This record gives sequence, structure tokens and C-alpha cells, in this order.
Amino acid sequence: MSDWLVVKVTAKPGETFLDRMIALVEGAKRAKTPNEIALDILLAGLSLVFLLVVATLPVFAGWAGAQIPVVYLAALFVTLIPTTIGGLLSAIGIAGMDRLVRANVIAKSGRAVEAAGDIDVLLLDKTGTITFGNRMAEEFLPVPGVSEADLAEAAWASSLADDTPEGKSIVDLAVKRHGFVEGILRLGADFVPFTAQTRMSGVDLPDGRKIRKGASDAMARSFPEGGAAQAEPLVRRIAMSGGTPLVVALNGRILGVIHLKDVVKPGIRERFAELRRMGIRTVMITGDNPLTAAAIAAEAGVDDFLAEATPERKLELIRSEQAQGRLVAMCGDGSNDAPALAQADVGVAMNSGTPAAKEAGNLVDLDSDPTKLIEIVMVGKQLLISRGALTTFSIANDVAKYFAILPALFVAAYPGLAVLDVMGLGTPQSAILSAIIFNALVIVALIPLALKGVKYRPASAGGLLSRNLLIYGLGGLVAPFIGIKLIDILVDLAHLA
Repeated sequence: MSDWLVVKVTAKPGETFLDRMIALVEGAKRAKTPNEIALDILLAGLSLVFLLVVATLPVFAGWAGAQIPVVYLAALFVTLIPTTIGGLLSAIGIAGMDRLVRANVIAKSGRAVEAAGDIDVLLLDKTGTITFGNRMAEEFLPVPGVSEADLAEAAWASSLADDTPEGKSIVDLAVKRHGFVEGILRLGADFVPFTAQTRMSGVDLPDGRKIRKGASDAMARSFPEGGAAQAEPLVRRIAMSGGTPLVVALNGRILGVIHLKDVVKPGIRERFAELRRMGIRTVMITGDNPLTAAAIAAEAGVDDFLAEATPERKLELIRSEQAQGRLVAMCGDGSNDAPALAQADVGVAMNSGTPAAKEAGNLVDLDSDPTKLIEIVMVGKQLLISRGALTTFSIANDVAKYFAILPALFVAAYPGLAVLDVMGLGTPQSAILSAIIFNALVIVALIPLALKGVKYRPASAGGLLSRNLLIYGLGGLVAPFIGIKLIDILVDLAHLA
């Protein structure tokens, strides 16, 4: 940085950029995920159905001249409602959050982990998320008649005293490609610092050579006879690719152009391809112009991009996707990303980002790696599959208990039910006690599975449903008949009922 910076405050109190960001964050609201809504409806519906069943049992018993004590009805209701999955939901959520912690991701809520397994669209801020955020030297492009080595040497010499990330990257690239050694070059050299007026920097060497590097228009004005026209096609090509051209001149003669670019993080293209195979569409969000945005989007391998994005446009895009029934994840690190992170179903803030971004997101990636979302999605899918499997087991378990207990309760009043009394439980009292004990033990027995999780295998929804019905549905139907019968035998032996 150099020269003076004069700031004039023109915004009225309450109308500044941060005030607008706060208002947008406060106005953002995360809705429940479709899976969460479906499970709430299912559990509420089953509880209501079994409540109606238990409430009507005294009527049928009275019609047959029998009487069911209230304590039996209460116990029957407790064993029939989906207490198994209700008791395991917390364990499943905690296990999902624990797996994220092991992946260096902090989850602020279980809902975020669950939503991650169902996201359809991923929005990523470009700077600091897809790219490193610092312009780095990519290549040396000499004009006709100049070798790359001569251009690289001049660029290297003029950047030795440049402590900016761009200057250091020029030195590194020149050393990597041509093996230059500093030696005694600094002795007697007069380094010219960058200024906002000249928009160039350089070095005057003891042997009389004067090297300058700077913006293309500033170099063309300073060296009108230096051959700027030869460098113009290179400058235009770099600008169209989304990079920044830096022109180098020796003794007033332009040698070529350094291509500076905001470097895309390594391996990110392959990770985006993996997300695409998982059915997730990636969208890059940037404040750059459409030409630069298109070039970086093509290099990074994202599916779409939003150029010249403002916080309001980001928020509008997320709400538009959500209005079409899609779950949206947002990765960002800046204060201007905070409203979008707060609105997204899954807001992943980079640990290297601003406090506002980390506060607005519901997940914080300690490694600041946007491709970490793949691990987050895998954990989310495993959580959903585990919950689906245990919900299937719980429902099948409740249905089996219903048909296991009712014949024992009503066989005296309705002898025809003896056909359904396949377990031959001792007495109605032992049947109720055995069911209550089994109901408590099965929750304890399933806690290890809830914590470990059901392994995620990529498959269609139909394939996953068939597998759950075969393993956990059938298991849920069989387990109560075996478990309650064994407990009933022990209850009778111990004369507990």
C-alpha cells in the first residue's frame, strides 16, 4: 500500500453496508427439510392412530363384558407409539455431529447435518473458496523477438524487493523455471517501489539496466516507443481469460507480459465432478464481470455461475432455488456472504472467513476447504439412511407388538382371537409387563447401531427402500415375537405377574 486514502462517509446512520448485512441476516429464515417434515408427520400420525386404537379398546371390551384397567391401557399406549425411533433420534443426530467433528467440521445444529444429506444445489463464493484469493504468476509471455528466459530474468530482478503475494509468486515462478540465483544482484541495485500514481515498480541495476513492470496502460504511456502494440494481443488474451496482465520493460523496451491469475485450489475440479455424480449442481458466485467469471467457472468445473453478484442477488438466488423445492447449501467466507449463509439450508462458513460469516452459517469448516462438502454430504446421507432404517424397524416393531399383545388381552372375551395368539403369553398382566420391558430393552440394544450408523452405499431410492424393508422391516416384525415371548417366560418363572 502507498500514498493517501481519503474516506468520505456518505451513508446515513443505519444505512451502511454492515447495517444492510445485519438486516438481511435477520430477515433470512431456514425452513424445515422435507425429510424432517415427513418424519414429524409420520410420528405424529402413528401416535394419533395408536391413541385412537387404545381409546376405543374399553368400548370393545365393555361390549364383550370385559374390563381393561386404565394402567393396562396406559402401558399399551406407551409400547405402541413409536418410542423406539423417538428415543434414538438424538443418538443418531449426535453421532452425525461427531463424525463431522472428526472431519474437522463444527456443526451448530443437527438439522444442518440432516439437510446436508439431501441438498440439490451448492453455491460457492469464488474468492477464498474456489480460488486462493491472491493473484499468482502463472506464465511469462514474451513479445516476438524476446526469449522467455530474458523476460523471466527481468521480471525476477524487478520483483526481488516486492513483498506482495504477486511479487513473491513472480520470483518463485522464475526460479522454478530458470533457476535464477540472487547472489550479489541486490548490491548497488536501486529498487523503485510501486505507487498509485505511476502504477508500476522496478529496479535500476548497477550496470545501467532499468527494469520496470506495471499495468499495461501505465507502461504504454510511460514508454510510448517501447513497442506496446506488440504486447497488446497478449494483454487482451490474458484479460479475456480472467487473469491480470503485468507488462515488463527493459530500458524502455517492452519485453512481454506476466500472466497473473487468481489460482483455483488444486483438486477442486475433480471434487466438483464427484458432487455432480452425487446429483448436486454447483454454482459459483462472484463479483467479477461475466467474462472473468466464465473463465474461472470453466477452469474450476462448476455447473453454473452468478457474476456481478451482490448480497441481495445471492439471497434472491437461494430463495428462488428453495421456492422450487430444492435444498441449497452455501459455502462462503466474507461478511457479504453472511445473509446467504443464514438463508441457505446448509451454510458452510470457512474458518478463515470473517466472524459474521461464521456466525451466520450452521457449519464451520476448520480446514477452510470447500470440497469438504463431499464429506459433509456423505455424513448427512449416512444420518438419513440410519434414521430411515431405524424408523422402518420402529414401525414394524410397533405393528408386531400390537398383534402380539392384543390377542393376549382379549382372548378371554373374544375366544376367536386365540388363533392370533401365536406366542401363548401367560396372562394379560405378564403380556403387558413383557412388552414394556422389551420396549425399553430394544432402545438400549439399538443405541450402538444409531451411534455407528448404517453404512451409506450409493443406490436409488427404490433400492434403499427395498433393502430397509428386507433387513429392518422384517427384523422389526420378528424381534418383538421372539423378545416378548422370552421375557414372558422369565416373568412367569420369577412370578413377577
